[in-house]
Amino acid sequence: MGILTSLFERRVSVSDLKNPQYWLLEALSAGTGTATGKTISVEGSLAFVPVYACVRLLATSIASLPLPVYRRLPGGGKERDAGHPLYALLHDQPNPEMTSCEMRQAMVGHLLLWGNAYANIERGADGRPIALWPLRPDRMRVERSPRTGQLLYRYSVPGGEERVLLADEVMHWRGLSSDGQIGYSPISLAREAVGMGLSAEEYAARFFGNDSRPGGILKTPNKLTPESANASKESWQAAHGGLTNAHRVAVLQEGLEWQSIGIPPKDAQFLELRQFQRTEIAMLFGVPPHMIGDTERSTSWGTGIEQQGIGFVTYTLRPWLVAIEQRIKADLFLQVERETWFAEFLVDGLLRGDAKGRAESLAIQRQNGVINADEWREIENRNPLPDGQGQVFLVNSAMISPAQAGQTEAPNE
Repeated sequence: MGILTSLFERRVSVSDLKNPQYWLLEALSAGTGTATGKTISVEGSLAFVPVYACVRLLATSIASLPLPVYRRLPGGGKERDAGHPLYALLHDQPNPEMTSCEMRQAMVGHLLLWGNAYANIERGADGRPIALWPLRPDRMRVERSPRTGQLLYRYSVPGGEERVLLADEVMHWRGLSSDGQIGYSPISLAREAVGMGLSAEEYAARFFGNDSRPGGILKTPNKLTPESANASKESWQAAHGGLTNAHRVAVLQEGLEWQSIGIPPKDAQFLELRQFQRTEIAMLFGVPPHMIGDTERSTSWGTGIEQQGIGFVTYTLRPWLVAIEQRIKADLFLQVERETWFAEFLVDGLLRGDAKGRAESLAIQRQNGVINADEWREIENRNPLPDGQGQVFLVNSAMISPAQAGQTEAPNE
């Protein structure tokens, strides 16, 4: 039964408010303070472009991958099972309001920012999932039942009510964790790095808002009254402050002179600092720096675009894909199905490489009987040959087994 129709309700207790856990602090406050003076919240961190770029790249990449259901064959191997009840739920539409791509994109975003992603499992009369509804991590509290030892998920819905969901009503994706129960929030752990990046951006904005000039003073050998000093300062700021007043001619009276103070950003390695923060955020999410615009470090991920793409799939995407696949199997498939059925992401499209290299690889497999013509055509997104012509496997005539070699008669001399 979905959370919107659940009858099992509970309001937040007074003890919860007296001893707030992290989930409640995150929900009730604007975020966590940092040494820079910036207050960093999970969603507020998306204002820092490198954070948004990393989350967007990973979320859209994983969401765009096909996620079919497979059945293991008795003699080995696997085949797609489009007739399985979970196939349409995972591959096409998990609920009436979202596509599979939209839901996975939202949940991966939650996973990357909060370290946890939750979906309410709505089950039918036979116990099978019939819909999946994503839940916000900042409204979820996970605890273990003292009576049964099972995990309980307490979700705060708008209006202050709290619904309690049992473990079999929630699909829970976890990131890096100390107890296997709750994942760490990368943004909370790296809030100082995010705060430094946002502070640098604000500094740059204020710098350009001040006509790309550091602060300065107006000085004069004459003695000014407080009223005259304030009037001069306000007049100067009104006439020359901001980009709209840039490069205007200044007329100084009463012996006033302008003297610039402060350190220009170039001398303070300002640009280097911003680049370092971008690289540090990329490292936080395990994203190749060149994929979020830091092209100076692209060679560390391979010498070509193809190798860099393979590195991204192998070292960045695959750990997340395996974790999600295993959690789908544990939470959505019935106990009696887990030995035979499973869901698996298709990453072949990301590993295809250039057309020439792909054609050479497929030709070698075709010549050695690994694939037939129809399988080759399917990889290239083409229809099979008519009348089963493409089902024939070919082998190189020069490649025979040792047994066949012993049976070959020597030619007559």
